Amino acid sequence: MGIISDSSQSNSSSSSTPPAPSIFSSSFSTRIFSDVEGDITILVDGESFLLHKFPLVARCGKIRKMVAKMKESSSNLSHTELRDFPGGSKTFELAMKFCYGINFEITITNVVALRCGAGYLEMTEDFKEENLIARTETYLEQVAFRSLEKSVEVLCSCETLNPQDIAETAHIPERCVEAIAVNACREQLVLGLSRLNRGNESGENKRGDCPEWWIEDLSALRIDYYARVVSAMARTGLRSESIITSLMHYAQESLKGIRNCKERTKLDSGTIENEQRNVLEAIVSLFPNDKVPLSFLFGMLRVGISIDVAISCRLELERRIAQQLETVSLDDLLIPVLREGDSMYDVDTVHRILVCFLKKIEDEVEYDEEHECYENETENLTGSTCHSSLLKVGRIMDAFLTEIAPDPCLSLHKFMALVEILPDYARVMDDGLYRAIDMFLKGHPSLNEQECKSLCKFIDTRKLSQEACNHVAQNDRLPVQMVVRVLYSEQLRMKNVMSGDSGEGILLSSQKLSSGNPSGAVSPRDTYASLRRENRELKLEISRVRVRLTELEKEQILMKQGMMEKPGHGGTLLTSLSKGIGKISIFGGGPTEEKRRKANRKSRSRLERKTGRSRIESMF
Repeated sequence: MGIISDSSQSNSSSSSTPPAPSIFSSSFSTRIFSDVEGDITILVDGESFLLHKFPLVARCGKIRKMVAKMKESSSNLSHTELRDFPGGSKTFELAMKFCYGINFEITITNVVALRCGAGYLEMTEDFKEENLIARTETYLEQVAFRSLEKSVEVLCSCETLNPQDIAETAHIPERCVEAIAVNACREQLVLGLSRLNRGNESGENKRGDCPEWWIEDLSALRIDYYARVVSAMARTGLRSESIITSLMHYAQESLKGIRNCKERTKLDSGTIENEQRNVLEAIVSLFPNDKVPLSFLFGMLRVGISIDVAISCRLELERRIAQQLETVSLDDLLIPVLREGDSMYDVDTVHRILVCFLKKIEDEVEYDEEHECYENETENLTGSTCHSSLLKVGRIMDAFLTEIAPDPCLSLHKFMALVEILPDYARVMDDGLYRAIDMFLKGHPSLNEQECKSLCKFIDTRKLSQEACNHVAQNDRLPVQMVVRVLYSEQLRMKNVMSGDSGEGILLSSQKLSSGNPSGAVSPRDTYASLRRENRELKLEISRVRVRLTELEKEQILMKQGMMEKPGHGGTLLTSLSKGIGKISIFGGGPTEEKRRKANRKSRSRLERKTGRSRIESMF
């Protein structure tokens, strides 16, 4: 047979058949052989083909059945129509050339239509060996599916085929998807080996230095085919980084033109919006478990809000943002609102993201408690990491509150919801919170006194800096109770500074502030770990003090014995003894007996307090 499926054999049997016209469908009088008149006319997509029954029934099971049925009914089959032929008249013309033995080339662009057309005409091996179905299948297996690029082209041609479901019947898209995934993993393996060999001689990429050159090719696929390809790649073990890069590139190419609200209103009704909505929801569902760049997540969230994607899709984006909220920037959180008459920024979305973040922290804490992270008095690194993330988020949220506070359309309810959702230990200092509340009061002068009080109650005056306290004392926008609380806190602070007893406590507080873990901004888990460490330190200190007291008692006995041996110098020795004891005393007593007694009572009281605290801590 002279039919071929490759250009290398295009002239192998051209001399065995008479020359044929370039097209079959010019008119009813068009004939394959000039000396044999056609006996059947087939209409495909409005074009007529004058053909002969014999070469058609020899290879086409469908036409053979039609002819047999007509003979049984004694009707003359001279004109028939093939509806919904795959690939249209051009593909039918190639199939007829195959039946007549005319050479042509099977290519990447026509192989899908030929395969589906051959299936439509039932050109199987039951009627003729090496029929058109077998020829096209051989080309797919040996040429198309062995190359990632060609597999993508074949899959793209399945999109344009009409009717589209006929390609699924032949399982062509399914096999293309698997071939693309396997070839992508092979490219990844070759690239890894080439990097290990410190050279690209055995593993050079076809598209320059880009290791994922196929990412751009995949962006030409329809979203349903693209989703199937990405899912297959994930199953076959492709790197998550490559999948994320591909998703970002596909989204960038597919979601163009809708980020600007003015451009979006020019789109053709809601058709394009529906397509973009399907694309975005599909991409979000394809995200791997690894972290996705925050900038991309926020970009998708903004687009999703503008085209009103499904609630489940928005919640998934918000959840993924919450997983890495500590690394977010202020500009990312400033999501504009498109509806007129509402606040400038989408506060509700930020609130939901913050709720997801706190839920994640809570789940991590519960997980640690279940797995006994405090065994053997080891330091809880996970709890410290969670608290560090909370502190970062607290600073970010204070900056966000300050930014949105002047908006006159922002309601008090939404503002307070963002303020109160964070726990107290999420803020080291309340200066940022005070600044945000002051900006809100300035931008909303119509608030009554009760509303101002309810807002200012979230400020902890003990966690305000000296500069902030000075500003509060002169701020007319604040309620009087707030100013009184600050003045009272300042009085207590001054009293503690003037009191010598709290000097050590003030030093300890300043050290904790400098370390970023003040007592007012420590989570319960970190407080528990800190108390256990402090308990151990107190026990060691008590042991040292006891040893020192024993030594002092021995020295005092020896000095008394020496004084008894030298009675003539008793007064001098007693005076020197008192001075010596006063100098070496660890409690800092004076030279008189009364001061020594006070010092001893003070030391005993302190030891009792420490001992009592140690006993209390040991109960945990």
